[in-house]
Amino acid sequence: MDEITNQAPCSAALRWSGLSDVGRFRKNNEDTFLALTFDARELHYLGKVGEGSLEMGDFVFAVSDGMGGAKSGEFASKIAVEQITKLLPKSFSLSAQRMEAGLTDVMRELFDRIHQTMTQMGRHYEECRGMGATLSLCWIMPEWIYFGHIGDSRIYFLPKEGPMVQVSHDHSYVGWMQRQGKLNEREARTHPQRHALNQALGGGQQNIEPQIGRIGWEAGDRLLICSDGVVDGLWNNRIEELCRANGEDGSLNTINLVKQAVADSGRDNTTALLIEFC
Repeated sequence: MDEITNQAPCSAALRWSGLSDVGRFRKNNEDTFLALTFDARELHYLGKVGEGSLEMGDFVFAVSDGMGGAKSGEFASKIAVEQITKLLPKSFSLSAQRMEAGLTDVMRELFDRIHQTMTQMGRHYEECRGMGATLSLCWIMPEWIYFGHIGDSRIYFLPKEGPMVQVSHDHSYVGWMQRQGKLNEREARTHPQRHALNQALGGGQQNIEPQIGRIGWEAGDRLLICSDGVVDGLWNNRIEELCRANGEDGSLNTINLVKQAVADSGRDNTTALLIEFC
């Protein structure tokens, strides 16, 4: 399990802002994002912008990029929400007890369930045939973020002190080459196979191996979950600059982040969820 430690005494509050844009050339938006809070009894859907306390429950934020049909993103989000609703409230006690092994198992089971459901829908419904999706999901609890990831949407962690870190691995040959130091950011961004995935939910994949890990957080840290439309439009240093800046009213800078990515590229749907720990 991948782990990033940034431990220090922390508060138990956060605020978030999410935005999705169809882009300049697509007619439909196959991206989706989720914002949920839950405890051992129930789950609540959250708005695009808000703030909350971790004293009463955990939070889940996720971005999914659908593939293989006009309804893929919509189906992926519905399937993800259905499985999260079934599984995570039952597992709330594990997070309360800091049961690391159990939490990792829950995250793997969640991805497996979503994958199996999407695969079955692809087999039984013509409109879902070939349907697939990326999923980058962060389960936030006091002191820790447990994450699960598959595909080429991304999770970035921005500690209050220190540089931004890409937590997620792009599940592609180009992503592997970049992690091995064989491609730099410029070469990876222009590689002709940069969008060819070797791991995704559904999409005819027999077996999946999602990346599972955890990040220790403290007040002042930020977290970005985004689809590849953001990355297609912006270099990493610009993503970091926009994520660390606030709007004129002190709000999180999600609107400017998405708008600039669309202006600089806009070839794909563009979605970002920015979270700040307070």
